[in-house]
Amino acid sequence: MTVYDKPSFDPKIFLGVGRIGEGRTTATYDKNQVVFAQGDPANAIFYVQKGKVKLTVVSHNGKEAVVGILAEGDFFGEGCLAHQALRMATATSMDDCCVMRLEKARVVRLLREEPAFTEVFVAHLLSRNIRVGEDLVDQLFNSSEKRLARVLLLLARFGKECQPEPVIAKISQETLAEMIGTTRSRVSFFMNKFRRLGFVNYDHKDTLEVHSSLLNVVLRD
Repeated sequence: MTVYDKPSFDPKIFLGVGRIGEGRTTATYDKNQVVFAQGDPANAIFYVQKGKVKLTVVSHNGKEAVVGILAEGDFFGEGCLAHQALRMATATSMDDCCVMRLEKARVVRLLREEPAFTEVFVAHLLSRNIRVGEDLVDQLFNSSEKRLARVLLLLARFGKECQPEPVIAKISQETLAEMIGTTRSRVSFFMNKFRRLGFVNYDHKDTLEVHSSLLNVVLRD
């Protein structure tokens, strides 16, 4: 199986069954609740069952940056498997979320004993690694307009194995600015442009509609 193949194994079903046993807990979070904070002990892996989670990093001088947005079916906190002692980022719910916490020892055992789970988890790690590389290229070579379009398409999960989510929870322009490394005023300018061209629609208070036509911005020379 390549990283792009759709696995027949469903981790959501597998992790939800009783055979996992001890070392697994599930918690719900309201919007803007912290799942774990930067500097906390790294001793577990998390799995998003519902909702979206934002990963942010704060520098020594207090500057905050958004380094990832996670959605249903994503793992996070896997740095503990590489002997990461402390959390390098803060994970915060972006809407009503349900998140499963898996103790590090339990995950290590699953990786040894459950080949299907291992295959899915490795595919996740490879996809995350590819995404980090794409993000770096995006920051180095693309305009802020293209970076914003790409982030919106990723949030709507265009190009993922699952069906896109054209209507997503509305994200503040401050958060979008942090994600693409620009100012809120630039984000506001491009969002108004995208709406005028029919690429997005955010007339509703709490939702943002992303159309596949936004790909034209990303693919444009």
